[in-house]
Amino acid sequence: MSRYRIAWLPGDGVGQEVMECARLVLDALEVEADYIPGDIGWEFWKQEGDALPQRTIDLLHTTDCALFGAITSKPKEEAARELAPELQDKGLVYFSPIVRLRQLFRLHTNLRPCKAYPGNPLNYKDNIDLVIFRENTEGMYGGVEFHPLPQEVYDVLVKHNPKMKKFESAGLDNIAMSTRIMTRQGCENILTRAFEFARKTGRKSVTLVDKPNVLRETGGLIRRVAKEVARKYPGIELWESNIDAMCMWLVKNPEKYDVIVAENMFGDILSDLAAQLVGGLGFACSANIGDDYAVFEPTHGSAPKYFGQHKVNPIAMILTAKMMLDWLGETEKADRLERAVADVIREGQVGTYDMGMNNTNLEVAGAIAGKLR
Repeated sequence: MSRYRIAWLPGDGVGQEVMECARLVLDALEVEADYIPGDIGWEFWKQEGDALPQRTIDLLHTTDCALFGAITSKPKEEAARELAPELQDKGLVYFSPIVRLRQLFRLHTNLRPCKAYPGNPLNYKDNIDLVIFRENTEGMYGGVEFHPLPQEVYDVLVKHNPKMKKFESAGLDNIAMSTRIMTRQGCENILTRAFEFARKTGRKSVTLVDKPNVLRETGGLIRRVAKEVARKYPGIELWESNIDAMCMWLVKNPEKYDVIVAENMFGDILSDLAAQLVGGLGFACSANIGDDYAVFEPTHGSAPKYFGQHKVNPIAMILTAKMMLDWLGETEKADRLERAVADVIREGQVGTYDMGMNNTNLEVAGAIAGKLR
C-alpha cells in the first residue's frame, strides 16, 4: 500500500506536458504514492460549464495534497462565448479554478521561492535566494466585485464615505468595483508564517511590501500587524517598502532580500518579477498551503501556443514537486531532487529553448531523473 494519495491535476496545455516530466522524476525517486487523476481546466468549462467539477473537489478531500499543472483562463465575456451551445445563455460565469481551490480549502499561504542556481545563463545575479510569502485568500483577489454597481451598495458606501459620491455622475451602470478586503487574522497568519520560516531557515530579514501611504486602511492594518508580529522575533529585522519602490529595489539589489511578505495582488506581481531575476517562469515553483491541505503548482500558465511541442521548461514543475515532498516530510528525497536539478543546470549540457538549448522538456526531465538513479 502506498504511503501517500496525491491528486494529479494536469489541467490545460503545457500543464499536461510538465506534469509528465514531474512524473519521470518522482518515479526515479521511488516516492511511495498513488497519483489520482482529477478533472480541472478549460475543457471542462466549455463542456460542463464548470472548470472545477464537484467530483474533483470530492476527490481532493480523499487525498493528502494535490500536484497541479496549469490552466487556461479568459475574461468573462470570452469565456461565455466558448461554452458549448447547449450551455449558452444559462447565466454561467467563469471563475478561476485555482482561486476557487485556494478559497475552498483555505490555502491561505502562497509560497514562492526565487533562487538562482549556478550555471543558469538566465540568472540576473548568481546570489539571489529569496522567498515570497503571499496572502492567498484575501486582498484584491477575494472575489468581491460588482458591475454594474448595485444601487443598494452605492447607497451604503456614500453613507459611510462621501468620497463615493464623486463617481455618481458616471452612472451606476458604468461603474465596476473590485474590493480589497483584509482581516487582522489573515495579516497575522501570513506574517507569522513568514517570520517562522525566516527563523527556521536562518534568514535575517522579513520585508513587508504594500502601499499604506495610499491604501491607508488596508495597508495600514497589515503594517500595524507586522510591527506586532516582528516584536516576537527579535533576531529578525522587519523592513518595509512600498510596492512601486520594491519593484525598483528588487531589480537593483535582489541579493539583499531574504523573505518578502505581501497581500494577494502585490505578492503575485512581485513573484513574477522575482522569477525573471532567476531565469523566468520556467524556474518559478510555488505552493498553496493551508492548515491541513496543500496544492502545488508552477507559476507559469498553460501556454497553448507551445502545447504539443514539448519545449516548455519543466524545471518549475519539477521544483514544485520538490516543494510537495518537503511539505509531506520527505526532506531527504526533496534534497536529492533539488541537487539533481542544480547539477543539470550547472553542467549546462541539457536545457530547453529558453536556456539557449534545444532539448525537449522530456529530455531535461530525463537528465534530472538520471541523476537520481
